[in-house]
Amino acid sequence: MILVTGATGTIGSHVVRLLAARDVPFRAMTRHPSGVPGGIFGDFDDPASLLAAADGVESLFLLTSGGSNTPAHDQAMLNAAKRSGVRKVVKLSVIDIGPVADWHRRGEDALRDGGFVWTVLRPTTFASNTLQWATLIRRGEPIPNPTGGGRQGIIDPRDIAEVAVEALLTDEHHARTYTLTGPELLGVEDQAAVLSEVLAKPVSTVDITIADMRANLIASGWLDEYADGVATGSELVLAGQNAILTPDVSQVLHRAPRSFATWASDNRTAFTGWPRSIDTPPTHAAAQPKS
Repeated sequence: MILVTGATGTIGSHVVRLLAARDVPFRAMTRHPSGVPGGIFGDFDDPASLLAAADGVESLFLLTSGGSNTPAHDQAMLNAAKRSGVRKVVKLSVIDIGPVADWHRRGEDALRDGGFVWTVLRPTTFASNTLQWATLIRRGEPIPNPTGGGRQGIIDPRDIAEVAVEALLTDEHHARTYTLTGPELLGVEDQAAVLSEVLAKPVSTVDITIADMRANLIASGWLDEYADGVATGSELVLAGQNAILTPDVSQVLHRAPRSFATWASDNRTAFTGWPRSIDTPPTHAAAQPKS
């Protein structure tokens, strides 16, 4: 039995689908389990619910939402896992730059010291973050670019989930920390060019300052700590500090990671007919991966 936390979000939902396709028994932990396949209630601020979710579980996929409460939530879930006899934990962390990395390091340390079979996954920016541009693209408006020519190893969320499942189903990845990236370094203008080709329509960009980006996030209702994290991470990207590629996806999956062009092609309809905009935090070195 595998327990998947954050089971209804970007990575967790992919993990659940992969486990279901392999007929692996799982529980999908969420605060709203009604109608969720394998759904079980769990709240990181409710220790009793974590114990109930982890009861009888062999392996845990640990995904906690980003923020200053990440260390406490990681520790709470690990405490429940330990008490319930969980043997293996695969933790979704974040690439090692920016303030969000600091939120995760205490959880990584607790995992390594907890006596589990463990694997840590540190992905970079998700390709799916570009879904937040969908409304602008449909309107023919330019994509705001606060990171200039800064490039990142954009990764397809499906690759992250596939690495996670491999680590959950075998012990070959015990005591490994993987930095997960895509196959190429891309900036916002590069991604816009790919989307232009895939969508067969012009997709342009407009430079904005990081200060203006932060102000826009605050005005739209984001908490200060999230907006600050995104701003700091964007500064690092602008400075070229997240221009990182690794072979880790290939080493685990024995194939090359998917390109951004492949992800964009597979998700083309999201940009042409999605009924709503994306207003959740973008995920890169500055922002916690969505669950």
